[in-house]
Amino acid sequence: MKEGLIINRQKKTAAKIVAGARSSQKITTPALLANLFDDLMILKGDRVGGEDPAIIGGIALFNNQPVTVIATNKGTTLEERMACHFGCPEPAGYRKALRLMKEAEKFKRPIITLVNTAGAYPGAHAEATGQGMAIANNLYEISTLKTPMISVIFGEGGSGGALALACGDQVWMTTESMYSILSPEGFASILWKDSQRADEAAAIMQLTPQSLQDAGVIEGIIQEEPDEHLFCQNITTVLTEQLNQLQQLPVETLLANRQARFRQF
Repeated sequence: MKEGLIINRQKKTAAKIVAGARSSQKITTPALLANLFDDLMILKGDRVGGEDPAIIGGIALFNNQPVTVIATNKGTTLEERMACHFGCPEPAGYRKALRLMKEAEKFKRPIITLVNTAGAYPGAHAEATGQGMAIANNLYEISTLKTPMISVIFGEGGSGGALALACGDQVWMTTESMYSILSPEGFASILWKDSQRADEAAAIMQLTPQSLQDAGVIEGIIQEEPDEHLFCQNITTVLTEQLNQLQQLPVETLLANRQARFRQF
């Protein structure tokens, strides 16, 4: 168990955690960015002609240190939600994220990703413009990035759409979050041909923060709070402690540890 771990000991069913991860009361990405970072300068575009509002990324100060921050965005108004595909990125979003990561590596900035997505957008246009390749490129390139990278899943963490932003040195989850290969509804539809058995599927899938920590998939759990500022303070505490440790590692050790982390799965 790592230092700075903050755990909610209250037992909740997997179904209740899924509901909490999807709740409309969940902290929004703009609020999270505003509370965690100073002087955020948003950078847009994937440099091949695309811009995806489902990914917000740029340069900011975290504890007075320059960092690169990349976050999924579900939008706050109906218009924004539709433009963001309710937080499901398209290929341009993943290419933009990778561009910012490579820039962070060049200028030796740590990377922080904040993830709340049901998964990559499955639309025909996304598939035609290289959704699978964009995700695969992220997975490959992140494995050799010569700079620390920490990911926090603060809502839904769905399949490769989340993994393409959460395959760095450490992955943390908040108490009301989930991380899975597909949705409980999708799992139930495949296994039992009945999406109404989603709650039962959620329990089988072991998608809760505590189950994933016990399995060694994530590093730890961050306590969510009703007050946004307290919640963000909890995230700040963990990020501060873990970034300090990661930045003390030689690059060779950082990369070896990162690659070994994922090979064990």
